[in-house]
This record gives sequence, C-alpha cells and structure tokens, in this order.
Amino acid sequence: MDAGRPSLVDDTERALRAWLVTGSHKPGDRLPPELELAATLGVSRGTLRTALDRLEDAGEITRRQGSGTYVGRAERPTAFREGLEVLRPYSELADRRGVVLSVRDLRIAAARLGPGAAAVFGLEADGAALTVERTVVADGRPVAVMRDVVRPGIELAPAETLQVELEAGRMVLDLLLAAEVPVAFAATRVRPRLVDPADQVGRALGVTGATAVLELTEVMHDTAGEAVQCSTDVFAPDGIDLGVRRNLEVALLAPLVRAAK
Repeated sequence: MDAGRPSLVDDTERALRAWLVTGSHKPGDRLPPELELAATLGVSRGTLRTALDRLEDAGEITRRQGSGTYVGRAERPTAFREGLEVLRPYSELADRRGVVLSVRDLRIAAARLGPGAAAVFGLEADGAALTVERTVVADGRPVAVMRDVVRPGIELAPAETLQVELEAGRMVLDLLLAAEVPVAFAATRVRPRLVDPADQVGRALGVTGATAVLELTEVMHDTAGEAVQCSTDVFAPDGIDLGVRRNLEVALLAPLVRAAK
C-alpha cells in the first residue's frame, strides 16, 4: 500500500464527516442503519464501523445499544455559524443586485502549488495546478483581487473558454459547477489586512493610502470531503457585504469513488 495514500477507512470517515457538517443533521438526529450507510457508500460494514468508531471517539456521533447511531457534536468547517449556509458564487450575488462584473489583469496558468495549496490538497509543493489570478471590477470599480487554485486532476473547460467566462465576471465556482464537480461546502476564514499603494494588491484596488481590507481564504470541498479548490480573495472597503447569505446546498451521502493507481 502507498503510505501517502488515504485508506478506504480514511475516505469513508471523511465522506461521513462531510455529510454530517452540511446542516441536514443536528445533534440528536438518528442516522440510517449501518447496512444502509455501507450500501450507500459502497463499502463493507467493517470499513464503515471503523470509520464510525473514529467519529464516535471525536464525539461527532454517539451509539446507543439497541437504539442506533445519533449525531453528536457536528463540527462545521467554517468560521461562520449562521447566515452563510448556501454556497453561491459571487457572480450570482452580483446578478441579484444588478451589478456588472468584469476583470482586469487576468492570468490563467499551471503554476507551482507552493506549501499552502499543497497542504490543502495533500500533495507535493513542487506540483503544478491550474491557477487563476485577476482583479474583479464591479460597475467599473475594482473591488477584489482573487487567486484560485484548482486541485490537480480536475478537468475544467478549455483555456480559451475559461478566459471568456472569467472575463465576463464568472467565478471559479461557476466553472467547477459547469464541469459537474460535486461541490458541497466551503471552509471560509475572514481576516483584516492592511494594504498600501506600494503593494501589488493595493495598486490593483487603487488605494491612495494605507487602507484596511478584508481577506477571505476559502477551501471548497466535494461531497466526499475532498478539497477541490482553494482561494485567497482580498476585498476593497465596501467590496463585499458579509450580511449576504451564501447558502450551502445540503450534500447527499454518495458512493465513494477512488482514483485508480
């Protein structure tokens, strides 16, 4: 066995955890019987039980003799608790508000992962991945600098199509969904950041002095819990309204698909 490759138990544990954190289950809810869960995932009952043992040890499920398995402490992988449940691309939010999006300084290339993205995907830092960098413009005003890295192996549209879509203000999430990647949830963190006119980001956003901005780092996961995209977005003041709901579609438990060696 490849020591660096997750085991089937690891994949089962990750899929169950991703399913539990989507919001469709609350602490105390009863889960389907083990036979049903194993059949849905396409794994043996022994593999399922080992994965459930791990979740029980973490307090994420509880088992009651003769009664069944129940949700314990369902951990949501996001810095937000409520109000951002449904995952939507920013392009859709702009459409709803009648805002016209476009981009400047668009770069689409296979670039080195680097330690940050490599850690997200569990890959080597020297590997290459599709990377999209651009300045997003809303109604003629620069509002964000975005950098997205797509997990190696995910096939999106041809480069010329990607360029047309991105220049029209589409987001990488739009492109993932168009490629039928089963995006289920996103882990998002928001931090304040200071930029000035000498910074690359400051120049792109057109700031005239030291300016406080918001930096969002986000990792999107599929229904099996695997990271499929990571991004760093820096928003100009008033460039994003965190009161807008970015809802999360409830992910369904799906059979595991393991890539062939």
